[in-house]
Amino acid sequence: MQRNQLLVLGLAVVIVTALFAFGRITPKVHEHEHAAAPGGAMPQGMGQAVAAADFSDLLKKAKSKVPADKLVEITSLENTVVRGDVKSQQIAAYQQLYTIWDGLNELPVAAYYAAESAKLENSGKSLTFAANLFLDHLSHTQDAGVRMWQANTAIELLDRAIALEPNNDTLKIKKGAVLVANTGEPMKGIGILREVAERNPDFLDAQLTLANFSITSGQFDKAIERMENVLQRHPEEPKALFLLAVAHQSKGDNAKAVELLRQCRKLIKDPALAAEIDGYIKSIQ
Repeated sequence: MQRNQLLVLGLAVVIVTALFAFGRITPKVHEHEHAAAPGGAMPQGMGQAVAAADFSDLLKKAKSKVPADKLVEITSLENTVVRGDVKSQQIAAYQQLYTIWDGLNELPVAAYYAAESAKLENSGKSLTFAANLFLDHLSHTQDAGVRMWQANTAIELLDRAIALEPNNDTLKIKKGAVLVANTGEPMKGIGILREVAERNPDFLDAQLTLANFSITSGQFDKAIERMENVLQRHPEEPKALFLLAVAHQSKGDNAKAVELLRQCRKLIKDPALAAEIDGYIKSIQ
């Protein structure tokens, strides 16, 4: 599904993008709506329990690559955090550490310090920002232990943000998607996604995420039904048209997929993405 992954990325469906990125073959999960059909692949993490990496190990490895002068600055800020008895001072030190590590392109370490700052600040905005740092880097992480640490930390941050913003369905969808794709609790995640989708059928991210899980688990008919329902209400939604096309193509109905992709293509303004869709159409004709 490499071309599908690129196209979903271009459509900027953030949650769906992440799910396709982790759409590797993993053990099946039985007895819920998105258990794999025969021969279907489950998203990475479904039903798996991987030991999370230890941040101290990640930090030690990252520090081994830091120039001496920069390491002195980092150590000084770390000491400021330890000695600081004023929360604002600790927040400022964590934010500086985030900026330094981000500049060094050590993104997981940078995200950790953004998270520590956000926990102290305790605002929905800062917690969501930090959670998104972990979520954004998940798709680039190959080490299963690091990926689990990132997923667990993202969930913790999302839980804190949801506690502050209990009506924010976008945060709930992100949490549900992480649980399904990256932890050993896929059914819990599916439950969160379905609760949002059933309560608010017009919440597009929920519908797209569930349809994507249906596709990656081989349940193409479920994805088709869900996207057709969305298109009844939003007939010119390109992301729904695209996922519906993927589901039909996955079933072997290339003619229907091409028809839907052409409809999707007409709604796309980005020339680069339009070219990708054209290439996808040619590849399945």
